[in-house]
Amino acid sequence: MRDVRASVSELYASGETFAVATVIDTFKSAPRDAGAAMLVSASGEVTGSVSGGCVEGAVYEEALEAIRTGVPVRRTYGVNDDDAFSVGLTCGGTLHMFVEPVNRATYPQLGAVIGAVDEHQPVAVATIVADPSDASRVGRRRVVWPGNAEGDLGEGGERLAAALDDDVRGMLAQGSTGLLHYGADGQRRGDELEVFVQSFAPAPRMLVFGAIDFAAAVADLGSYLGYRVTVCDARPVFATAKRFPTAEEVVVKWPHVYLDEIADEIDQRTAICVLTHDPKFDVPVLKRALSTEAGYIGAMGSRRTHEDRVERLREAGVEEGALTRLHSPIGLDLGARTPEETAVSIAAELVRTRWGGSGRGLSETSGRIHRDTPPTPLVPAGFGHSKR
Repeated sequence: MRDVRASVSELYASGETFAVATVIDTFKSAPRDAGAAMLVSASGEVTGSVSGGCVEGAVYEEALEAIRTGVPVRRTYGVNDDDAFSVGLTCGGTLHMFVEPVNRATYPQLGAVIGAVDEHQPVAVATIVADPSDASRVGRRRVVWPGNAEGDLGEGGERLAAALDDDVRGMLAQGSTGLLHYGADGQRRGDELEVFVQSFAPAPRMLVFGAIDFAAAVADLGSYLGYRVTVCDARPVFATAKRFPTAEEVVVKWPHVYLDEIADEIDQRTAICVLTHDPKFDVPVLKRALSTEAGYIGAMGSRRTHEDRVERLREAGVEEGALTRLHSPIGLDLGARTPEETAVSIAAELVRTRWGGSGRGLSETSGRIHRDTPPTPLVPAGFGHSKR
């Protein structure tokens, strides 16, 4: 629901009943991952997408029906690849959807969930999407924070709640979104009860060091990709909020000093982009960066600058194993020249690092386009692999 959060918040505050359709599971070439959502208002206005246009028409009708009846439904869209075009799912994959009516009565915790996401606090929502033994429990949910949980799962739901709270906290710690299966009373060996868990871990951070024109473009694209972007530079004349409007914060400090202050906050989802290409800035900050758990560390500069930088890092005591983590010169070879094109090349390298792609044109490769499991946890929050 993260991608339609603003519209959800507005409609929820108005007291109106609306419908939210969420991708809860996918198979093969499905165009959107689990967690993608589409909102439909009572007036028929649509926000968001669940398939990039493939099955939105059918989902739209289900959403209007859910608003009319007040009954949530689970639907599956997709056939074999040969027949996919006949139903609109041109990619040939399969989407499992959950469509539910939402208002203050059906989802009293939604305001708190939105508030947690806005404040970068971890929260997860576990919703029963299938229960063959008791259809009245479909749509009931449990909202789970690291320290507490709330939500009525219906008569006899105490055992299920206890199992869910433990399992969901594990998924939340990993930023994982997907389906869990239990027995009718929460037994972990059963599988007839289906629960969709959507984790909203705090958004990953992107740290951009060097307040240059390239940094503005990188900050823009990083924000667009879902990162919480910080721009840091020791020069106050360049490090201003006006120059970096899409950054969450602009810090005026020596880069290595600031990085040392926040080192405990850096995890494997963090991306560090050093764009200073000035030894007095980039050597100290890269030395500190390479001692953190950051999933991506890149540095801008020519090949000559790179060779000089690596030698300086060796002299500063950085070991060879740590140097292999450094993406330098930063970005993929796209022939980029402008700041905006360079930002695209850096973003492309981030995506490649995330999913393990080749970086070549898709027309030059074969096999599946989308990979199931990322090789590293470098992923915008709230959208992870399915857990079964």
